[in-house]
Amino acid sequence: MSKQTEQAYDASQIQVLEGLEPVRKRPGMYIGSTGYDGVHHLIKEIADNCIDEAIAGHASRVDVVLLADGGVMITDDGRGIPVDKHAKTGKSTLETVLTVLHAGGKFGGGGYKVSSGLHGVGSSVVNALSTKLIAEVVKSGELYRLEFKTGVPVGALKKLGKTDRKQGTSITFYPDPTIFKETV
Repeated sequence: MSKQTEQAYDASQIQVLEGLEPVRKRPGMYIGSTGYDGVHHLIKEIADNCIDEAIAGHASRVDVVLLADGGVMITDDGRGIPVDKHAKTGKSTLETVLTVLHAGGKFGGGGYKVSSGLHGVGSSVVNALSTKLIAEVVKSGELYRLEFKTGVPVGALKKLGKTDRKQGTSITFYPDPTIFKETV
């Protein structure tokens, strides 16, 4: 037997990654590339959610803006990501969909009858691979805001008060230059 195969292989060599840590450690498993195609994948993830709102008849406008500071802002006038407390996580639903892999309204729970597909990796992956993400949601004319740094909430969900908009979601994110070879 060679010395290489004589090394111990036991439970101590098995890593367990939790939360969004696996996404940051192995981004290619989730988005395929850490080049410009990977950044494009992040944009598509968020835009697809907005398009699903439009397909479902809840949004009439989707805006994608490449910001001068390297960020991307994607906004719709759809129903707005729910902000109430999620029963399973005990956190706001907004925080849940942005921090928990495989959390969303397209898994048969009645959130969407039709969608552009379930082939994406989700908003939580975009959050994990961004240095900063700002989520703003308007529900019944009330504006809510939640900020993240590398996938981790920076403070609690804030209710900022009344706005002229009735409903909608705006996600602004900054792809992490330590992960991506090219950014916006």
